[in-house]
Amino acid sequence: MKQLITLAVLCSSLFCFSQTNEIDSLTIQLAYQKQDSSKVDTSLYLIKALYKSGNFKKALLYIDQTERLSKFLNHNKGIADVNYYKALIYSHNDDYYNAIDGYNKSKKYYTQLGDTLGIAKVNNSIGLIEIKRGNYSVGLENSLSAIQTFETRNLLDELSSAYNNLAEAYYNTHQVDKALEFNIKALNVREQLKDSSGIKTSTKNIASLYSDRKEHRKAIEYYEKVLKLLNPKEDQAIRGEVLPRIGSEYLQFKDYDKAAEYLVEGLKFNRSTKNDDGILRTLNAIGELNMQQNKLKLAEIQLNEAYNIATKINNKPELLKNYRLLKELDSINGRFQNAFFWQAKYYELKIELDQAKQPKIPVDTNSIKNEVVDPIEDDAFNSIAKQEEDKKNEEEIKRLKAIAYTSIAAFLIVSTILLLIYLKRKNTLKFNRELQEKSTQVQLQNEVYSEQIKSLEEINKVKDRLFSIVSHDLKDSISSIKAFIDLLKEDSISREEFYNLVPELSENADNASSLLYNLLNWSKSQMQNLKPKPELFNIQEVFKNKMALVEQKVEQKRIVLIDESRRDFIYADKSMIEIVIQNLITNAVKFTRVGDVITVSNNDHDGKSLICIEDTGVGISRENVDKLFQNGTFTTRGTNNEKGTGLGLSICKELVELNGGRIWVESTPNVGTKFYVELPKNKPTE
Repeated sequence: MKQLITLAVLCSSLFCFSQTNEIDSLTIQLAYQKQDSSKVDTSLYLIKALYKSGNFKKALLYIDQTERLSKFLNHNKGIADVNYYKALIYSHNDDYYNAIDGYNKSKKYYTQLGDTLGIAKVNNSIGLIEIKRGNYSVGLENSLSAIQTFETRNLLDELSSAYNNLAEAYYNTHQVDKALEFNIKALNVREQLKDSSGIKTSTKNIASLYSDRKEHRKAIEYYEKVLKLLNPKEDQAIRGEVLPRIGSEYLQFKDYDKAAEYLVEGLKFNRSTKNDDGILRTLNAIGELNMQQNKLKLAEIQLNEAYNIATKINNKPELLKNYRLLKELDSINGRFQNAFFWQAKYYELKIELDQAKQPKIPVDTNSIKNEVVDPIEDDAFNSIAKQEEDKKNEEEIKRLKAIAYTSIAAFLIVSTILLLIYLKRKNTLKFNRELQEKSTQVQLQNEVYSEQIKSLEEINKVKDRLFSIVSHDLKDSISSIKAFIDLLKEDSISREEFYNLVPELSENADNASSLLYNLLNWSKSQMQNLKPKPELFNIQEVFKNKMALVEQKVEQKRIVLIDESRRDFIYADKSMIEIVIQNLITNAVKFTRVGDVITVSNNDHDGKSLICIEDTGVGISRENVDKLFQNGTFTTRGTNNEKGTGLGLSICKELVELNGGRIWVESTPNVGTKFYVELPKNKPTE
């Protein structure tokens, strides 16, 4: 628990530090900006940051400066926003008149700009003020008008405030079902926002409303949810309130054991925290429990203590409940004169509380709106000016109509002449273009045929060389395997000789498999219909799978294989890239000696993924580096005399380039070799 508290304090400190840095940065930025609209925008960001940090005095200073600059630049959005933040600050300070004045000014400009979101935010804020003042009908009207905009745009912060305002207004106008509906909506939004304080408040409100509706089991369900959400250190007051409420709910359907469990716990907790409100609430509830179980003396002690606390702290709702219970207790004991006294007290206090629930300030918001009128925009003056302007506009429209009709007639005549000229010229150009296109097509076809002939000649040369190598290497491997099988058939070798020859047989089989594998891939790459099927895949998984295939060979040569790869996604044909990675890793193993190191890695490079297969093997000479990726069959033997087909790197180059990438090599003889492959990470924009 101490660790959690320390973590919370640390997070809070970091948040405050971050917020201070943001304010300082915006202040410096603002000081060096020119007097233009960008300065207004920066100033608004600063005002918002100051408001969130609670520095209202400094925020009002920047609001005043920004409003003057916005008016000078005719920046209506800036004027609207500064008035909105000014109103928020006044509202926070309970200066409702100036708050509504600011909201109405900002709403006027938002309306001119057609900013529906701005209008909705203002309406919701006005709704909150009116609800606080007790003018619930106006508050409901304003908040409901804002809801649709917030829901359409999924503005969770604004929805949380609006739903909560509506729930409070409906509760205070005794519309319990509506209050419950909007408290549930507020809870859903606050859970999405992870607003722990709001979640506790909404959950407690829902429990209280279910209690009002006599749905005691639902009330218990939500009160118990509140208990699970509470922080033992920070939410002691809420815990002290909720424990006796749960006990009271169990008492409603005579579950005395559960009621006693929560009430006793609640009394101990509230006494330990010296929470008089919690002690009072618990004593009233536990006194009622003992009355119902006929423990009248104990109930009398508890209710008398509750009465003393209620009168001391002036908790009138709980005092009202205490009067009722004392009246019932005296009636049971036959003390009817005392019961009559408590009944009179009860009704006197009940009338007082009912009157207090009525709206405290019946507000006519129209009178406030009418007082917030800019003197420059006097209605009578605007009406006269508008009439004069309308007359001038009518005369100007008549003159423009006459000019327009004349211009249209002239335009039609000229257009007809130009159209005839254009059609004749178009036919001539079309004929010439068709001749030119046919000539170009013939030329292109000849160039294509020439390229195809050249390509076929090159492929034919490679094919001849390929089959020469394949026939020799494949024959050697298969002949060796066949000879081994013949020896087995004739029982010409001992068991020890058999085991000694198995590695050589395995290597011959591997050579034949590798030869056929590369030959198949090469033949596919030479086919015209080979097209990649790109997808997003994790390159780290490909590394792990291909490294697993060479584990036996790595152990035989005692090579150190280091995996420095990381999780990263590549947009390419996965099967093609698997062929490339397998060839590069196999080559690295082939040309490394005992004790050498092979390192596999990938990094970001200019928005692409850069793959590197590095070894500390024999390296490649400069003249051989130039031959590696040619469309031929260059090959050398490995450090253990391993054979190759000479096709692997040629295939790698073609497959990488088909996927929009590139491949290259850096090597120093007797030092080592690095093969690099660069591939896209995202689908290329067309």
